Amino acid sequence: MGTIKIPTLNELLIALRKLDLDADHVSRDDETPTMFGTQLMDYFQYRADVLNHQVEALLMDSVAAERLFKSLCAKHSRKASCLPMNKQKGKKRKNAFLTGMVNILIEANSAGHDCDFDPRSLTTITRDGKPLRTLARRVDGAFPAVVNPIAIWEIKEYYYTTTFGSRVADGVYETLLDGMELEELQEHEAKYVQHLLIVDSHFTWWKCGRSYLCRIIDMLHMGYVDEVLFGREVIERLPIIVKEWVAELQTRKPPSNLTTIPGAGNEPKPEGPVGSS
Repeated sequence: MGTIKIPTLNELLIALRKLDLDADHVSRDDETPTMFGTQLMDYFQYRADVLNHQVEALLMDSVAAERLFKSLCAKHSRKASCLPMNKQKGKKRKNAFLTGMVNILIEANSAGHDCDFDPRSLTTITRDGKPLRTLARRVDGAFPAVVNPIAIWEIKEYYYTTTFGSRVADGVYETLLDGMELEELQEHEAKYVQHLLIVDSHFTWWKCGRSYLCRIIDMLHMGYVDEVLFGREVIERLPIIVKEWVAELQTRKPPSNLTTIPGAGNEPKPEGPVGSS
């Protein structure tokens, strides 16, 4: 099925020069890497090791995902709204397995707090009862609400795709856009929102889109996404993350004068713990 390639120093130099770029920052004599070149080579080695030896084994096909989804359904009570259907037709029309698993695990570990599993409006951050920032895209989920969330997430499950099309590639760069907006929000307004990316489908991501898995690891280390969960990793890791959200939520004060933001949807309630920090 292939592996993630680790480029040699010579391949790096050739690639840079083909683009008419200076390669002196990587190697000055074409034989010995500079300090930066050494760091770059070490990073490529690390990225390949993580993807080849950890991530691939976590990615599932539709059969394994359905089996794991059904085991969670049997173990946990859940609301019908937590179990959306995929967008396929005919025999492929089934529950969205990864999304369902994510929703079930969040509901089971959120101590009864609200969660928006399907935001129909843009993520909005407020300060002193006034809108401060509104993100450009709708996300797949927000805890505890789409207004002043502690965390937002994107889910990319592609169990029934047969090629790695532009829609899948766009999903990676949409997450990058979200991360850049959240970085600006934190740097200029001191407002932090945790940003998660959750992906699955061994065929789509590994057989067809390994280069985009590299981009995802790059985004993670550039700080544009806080954590990436791959396939079956949600089972052990997501409950821990959700309990951290609950602990953070309990430190928040109710909003002073904010009741709604027109058109934002899923507005915070004055009597609840949700509001601007």
